Amino acid sequence: MTSYDGSDRRPTSSVEASGSSVEGRPRVDPGRHDDDSLRIALGRDAEHLQRLMSTDPLPDTEPVFEVRDLGVSYGEFPALRDITLDIHANRITSIIGPSGCGKSTMIRCFNRMNDLIPSARISGEIRYHGEDVYGPNVDPVQVRRVIGMVFQKPNPFPKSIHDNVAFGPRISRMQGDIDDIVERALRRAALWDEVKDRLRDNAYGLSGGQQQRLCIARAIAVEPDVILMDEPCSALDPIATTRIEDLMTELKHDYSIVIVTHNMQQAARVADMTAFLTVDLGPTGERTGTLVEYDATRKIFTNPSDRRTEDYVTGRVG
Repeated sequence: MTSYDGSDRRPTSSVEASGSSVEGRPRVDPGRHDDDSLRIALGRDAEHLQRLMSTDPLPDTEPVFEVRDLGVSYGEFPALRDITLDIHANRITSIIGPSGCGKSTMIRCFNRMNDLIPSARISGEIRYHGEDVYGPNVDPVQVRRVIGMVFQKPNPFPKSIHDNVAFGPRISRMQGDIDDIVERALRRAALWDEVKDRLRDNAYGLSGGQQQRLCIARAIAVEPDVILMDEPCSALDPIATTRIEDLMTELKHDYSIVIVTHNMQQAARVADMTAFLTVDLGPTGERTGTLVEYDATRKIFTNPSDRRTEDYVTGRVG
């Protein structure tokens, strides 16, 4: 992978860039949003609106990922290009944008899941706590242990609830009592009280929301540093979605979370930072995802720097 040259060029997507849009793109006039349009766009209560309108700064944390000029192609077709941003520790970072803009492709780069696609080619650089994720001596399996992932559709193993959570700790030979590890993970996933009397039952007997929380418990059982979530609530009902969102808010105190979502209300409810991707059409019609804007969620939803961001979050396009 190409290396970031460490020059003084600052990524326009950084939160430190005061919300500026990608260079050369149109800016939105300050104060374009009024409260009524924002309420309509978010469809939520005053509590969430107040959180978005808050001017309190986010806590300063170190970067977990430093992404520089990331590009992804599948064969001859570019899927992503020129993605530059920093993702910070103990925050929920959401990636939003229209279908086909490369959100899932992007999040799969963080733990090298795209390695499993033979035609995928990665350019640019992703550093995890300063280390090149794609370095020649980096073991992808170890990367996926410290950077866990929860997928769009709940995918429990055809095993008992207990053995689903115990699977990772067993194969990684974690120290400690396996039953204690399972209980701790289920408690942190807010599932223990619902399943503690049927741990030996097949996981397929759980509801969809419970299965997704089981998958979260399975991910955190191996004590990762980061949890990636690729549209974790898209197949769930509103009640189950609320429980997953509440869980994310609790887990960010111990983990850094990156979430892909089509649901802008969800991004506004749970995310501290938001990256908005869009699709650029090439001369032959190929669709390539590009980063439009990356900033604190409250700014993305109340005073974005690019008109395309405003059009998307208010539902005018997308």
